[in-house]
Amino acid sequence: MRIVADLQIHSRFSRATSSSITLKNLEKYARLKGISLLGTGDFTHPEWLKELKGELTEDGSGILTSRSGFKFVLQGEISNIYTQDGRGRRIHTLLLAKSFDVVEHINAALLRKGRLDYDGRPMFGFSCIELVEMMKGIDQDIEVIPAHVWTPWFGLFGSNSGFDSVEECFRDQAKHIHALETGLSSDPAMNWRISSLDKYTLVSNSDAHSYWPWRLGRECTVFDIKWSYDELIRAIRTKKGLAETIEVDPHYGKYHYDGHRDCAISLSPDETKKSNGMCPKCGRPLTIGVQYRVEQLADRPEGYRPKDAVPFRDLIPLSEIISAVDGSPVASKKTWAAYMELVGRFGSEFGVMLDADEPELKKAAGGALGEAIMQTRRQEVEISPGYDGVYGVPKFAVKGPLAEKGRSGNSTREGADKKGGGKGPGQHPKKSPEKEMLREQKQLQEYFRMHQG
Repeated sequence: MRIVADLQIHSRFSRATSSSITLKNLEKYARLKGISLLGTGDFTHPEWLKELKGELTEDGSGILTSRSGFKFVLQGEISNIYTQDGRGRRIHTLLLAKSFDVVEHINAALLRKGRLDYDGRPMFGFSCIELVEMMKGIDQDIEVIPAHVWTPWFGLFGSNSGFDSVEECFRDQAKHIHALETGLSSDPAMNWRISSLDKYTLVSNSDAHSYWPWRLGRECTVFDIKWSYDELIRAIRTKKGLAETIEVDPHYGKYHYDGHRDCAISLSPDETKKSNGMCPKCGRPLTIGVQYRVEQLADRPEGYRPKDAVPFRDLIPLSEIISAVDGSPVASKKTWAAYMELVGRFGSEFGVMLDADEPELKKAAGGALGEAIMQTRRQEVEISPGYDGVYGVPKFAVKGPLAEKGRSGNSTREGADKKGGGKGPGQHPKKSPEKEMLREQKQLQEYFRMHQG
């Protein structure tokens, strides 16, 4: 059975998240995206856990079911901030558990180390080594997965507080680490360049802080398994039953290149080396991105593919493509009217992006938008790389009425970048995530009330 899974999300009790995250909204927008299994997010938070227990049913399989039949798996994320080998470390780790009973034991153990009620992603001062020891002491079926491993600030291999290997981080507990989450700024091909990672399963999840489809399911892991926690974990640990991952192009991620957001400076690894890691505009240290770190650790050439490599596909969210081609902000009613029309025609966003017949798609979407979607499917889209917290900018080569208006090759995000950097279409990088979430909610609230009931 094909299961499209996004196994790392957050509740409204985590920092910088939408206050409208509910299980009902998560389910609703997961269906629009084409996701069939969601992580619950934040099972460590007492209020969210109470909601999970009230709305999800266990049947002994380890997969929970909502009242309308949607599937969830218990999931949380831990932030460990500590010192190891004389250096400060900040590592985020994804946890999966098979029952509420196991979750209660996890939370009881964590409560002996600190608080759980202040943030859905709680922070602790003990090491990742101790975290794994703790989890395996509770239940061998708890899966511990280093999250977004290349992110500069909170990733296992991150440039600012990470390690150079899994073994360096987890030491004798590395034997319990079976999978790594690649994150938005890297894809499997980048990880294949490092031979020491061959033994790990590469999984992809969105780490969504909202429930809108352009964030939920941006990255997914596709399984060919039965509805069972045991089968899910077996696939994660052995790669058997892992069909593919769906990625965003790593250039699109916020930390692919090196850079300095305040100065709108984005540099390739070679350019960073020439500048000695300093911003050429202000002289301050650059945020070293994922591509640079991969180059540092790689022992294989670009393009190397292991024999047992799980396939993957790079995509750009459909709403971003509509926004880029049409010139409207991603959260606008115009963008979402076009989005809902296509999703209604082809069943889900992934149905549009991956499965729709090209002639039928172009007829339904129009020539320019249909061609932009096909360019994405064929991996033909040029993307100006993201850096230092700024998303990358896709540039579509489309021909049609919109191209004549000068919009076809530029997202509204690009204009923001030229003015000092931008996070997304219609967004400015210095706006807080909380304000962005609120803005998106207000803009779309009326539309979905009218069209979704």
